[in-house]
Amino acid sequence: MSYRRKDTRPRVALWMLVALGDVVLLLASAGLPVLVALLTVVTVTVAGVVVWRLSRRAALTRTDAVTVPVAARRRA
Repeated sequence: MSYRRKDTRPRVALWMLVALGDVVLLLASAGLPVLVALLTVVTVTVAGVVVWRLSRRAALTRTDAVTVPVAARRRA
């Protein structure tokens, strides 16, 4: 019986790294104001993702969640 480890974490593809390198080179040639604007956008995006993940974590760990008895659970 074969078993594959299931890893559902997002992965960074090679083309994404190449695209990121292209963006960095374009920004280096464009100048400092564009770099500052990009850093601002990235910072706001990261902050939004962090807030979203923390709000999901709080929603998943609520104390008023319905508990299911162990005997009633089914195996997948």
